[in-house]
Amino acid sequence: MAVEASSPAPSQSRGSPRDSGFSSTSRSADSRSPDPPVITNTSAALNSASTFPSDFRLPSSVATAALCSSLSNLRQSLPERPQIYDFSEIRAATNNFLSKRYSSASSSQSWRCLLRGKEVIIFQRLIRRSMEKSGLTAKLSVICRSHNRSIIKLLGATISGNQIYLVYEFVSGSNLALCLRNPRNPSYTVLSTWLSRMKIATDLAQGLDYTHNMTGQGSSLVHKHVKSSGIILTEDLSSLNARICHFGAAELCGETEITEEPPATGSRSENRNRQFEGVHGYMSPEFQVTGLATKKSDVYAFGVVLLELFSGEEPVKFKYDKASGEYLKISVVETAKDAIGGEEAEKGLRRWVDGRLKDSFPVTVAEKVIRLALDCVHVEADERPDMRRVSGKLSHLFLESEYWSTRVQVPTQISVSLAPR
Repeated sequence: MAVEASSPAPSQSRGSPRDSGFSSTSRSADSRSPDPPVITNTSAALNSASTFPSDFRLPSSVATAALCSSLSNLRQSLPERPQIYDFSEIRAATNNFLSKRYSSASSSQSWRCLLRGKEVIIFQRLIRRSMEKSGLTAKLSVICRSHNRSIIKLLGATISGNQIYLVYEFVSGSNLALCLRNPRNPSYTVLSTWLSRMKIATDLAQGLDYTHNMTGQGSSLVHKHVKSSGIILTEDLSSLNARICHFGAAELCGETEITEEPPATGSRSENRNRQFEGVHGYMSPEFQVTGLATKKSDVYAFGVVLLELFSGEEPVKFKYDKASGEYLKISVVETAKDAIGGEEAEKGLRRWVDGRLKDSFPVTVAEKVIRLALDCVHVEADERPDMRRVSGKLSHLFLESEYWSTRVQVPTQISVSLAPR
């Protein structure tokens, strides 16, 4: 890039069409010299005699200026700046908000449409009352500069009155909750192998680790809405990948969800007044009390998703007991503790893990994963690990799962015949 910026004299040899675009640095088609060595020092790379002809030298000041100019052009070409859409564009794309709403999204106020030639998802949310315009612009700029393969990218936004419209890139796939529990076919799941679920867990941990640390940007965010229905599974090169939705939405607007725990009497009309800025079943104990979310609150929610992923069960469900006439609360956290807390942990673990895996998983690795998830849902926030540590452990356990998978794989090149010869 630096050499092209300084415009050296092109080579006189005639190379292939692919080489012609890089004639200042490439060798001729007839050259038999080995590839130039990789030089990490910038000035040495620009002045290296092994890369350029012996009579071509660049002063260090010129080389540095050329490199800075090229990096500046590259930085400006990246989609780091948020797109501020005009409200008329949003109205035209959604047919004045009369288009069919996106049914697969977690909220009804969302539309899938074309905007500026891109297929996007538009979410309508209430803007925070306490959010100032300067703070909103700064947060929007940081969020739109993020680039991570496990996060669905926010492209831009617009504001109209007390509503904010967030424009995300459209990602084709299905949410994790539906993949685990399809009401039309409860006995089937696309996550039918242990390795596929470990891959999903690793992707989610890396995405949430990036959210908390925002590597290279000197800032961090709290997601606040980590849940299985807000995770999209996509298929890429015959493998499932996980991507986190609503990245940055909690920082830009105030979303609330109503908890609906049935009381002991069986009536559902008493507990509808308490509202939290979170999701029932995934909220940490301190989040439920104070209503203030922290990174450790996200760790708790991730631990619940992890237990949900490997058990296939909902985070919280209620079962009506005819004998007592009350609803019994069944939590995936408590069932996981009971599974590995007894004397026969292996048997309890095999009963607890999703039966659709057909008992084909590494028990030792599974126990480590479940214990890690239980660490994430610890009652005390200070006792929970941070996402960087969780992501590192899951990556290591994923490699162990891959090694196990290659050892138990059935050979496909051997055929056995019992017929008479």
